[in-house]
Amino acid sequence: MQYEVHNRPLPVLICRLNQGESVECQKGAMSWMTPSISMQTGLGSGGKGVLGAIGKMAKSAVTGESIFRNTYTATAGPGEIAFASTFPGDIISFDVGANQIIAQKRAYLASTPGVQMELAFTGGKKVGGIFGGEGLIMQKFTGNGTVFLEIDGCVYNYTLGAGESMLIDTGYLAAMEATCSMDVETVKGLGNIVAGGEGLFNTRVTGPGKIWLQTMPSNILADAIRPYIPTSN
Repeated sequence: MQYEVHNRPLPVLICRLNQGESVECQKGAMSWMTPSISMQTGLGSGGKGVLGAIGKMAKSAVTGESIFRNTYTATAGPGEIAFASTFPGDIISFDVGANQIIAQKRAYLASTPGVQMELAFTGGKKVGGIFGGEGLIMQKFTGNGTVFLEIDGCVYNYTLGAGESMLIDTGYLAAMEATCSMDVETVKGLGNIVAGGEGLFNTRVTGPGKIWLQTMPSNILADAIRPYIPTSN
């Protein structure tokens, strides 16, 4: 399979499939495709059997993702399929295999067969992990293949060495390699909390591993446009 991402900051992922190749996505993610591609709705990779279905339902309940995935296969010759983003930002790809990826909830857009999505519980020992913006529950991608994730705004990445850390404000962590660890720290100082405008918590991510940061978390954009939304009387 070949793929390209076009037209940032409202990007679209274009996948070109050879006959017999497939790509999976969330329900309703397909934007357009050639007639040579057929669709099959199911539980996706790792979702077979009763236990697989129960696991999918549990993941759906806590991540907001659909329990079902659509699998698109080029059955009548080569074909092309497009997945448009749902938020201004970027679409980035990750090779899942030796490097497992942990990402924010609702980041998943599409993947090749062989990639499984699991729940990742983050935030360390602190209850504050629930309030850390990225949240206590994230998505972990394992298996083998390529996964495509939606990023809010532009993306910037760092490679952290063993023991190296980055303090990240609420919502700006998009993804990290599973070799990294994440914890939540309370902002020190009452004056900093009251007047600093940065909230109560920061997220500390510690290496080794790579992290991807996003410049426009959805909650920040929502706060920015809220004053301009008319309210009903």
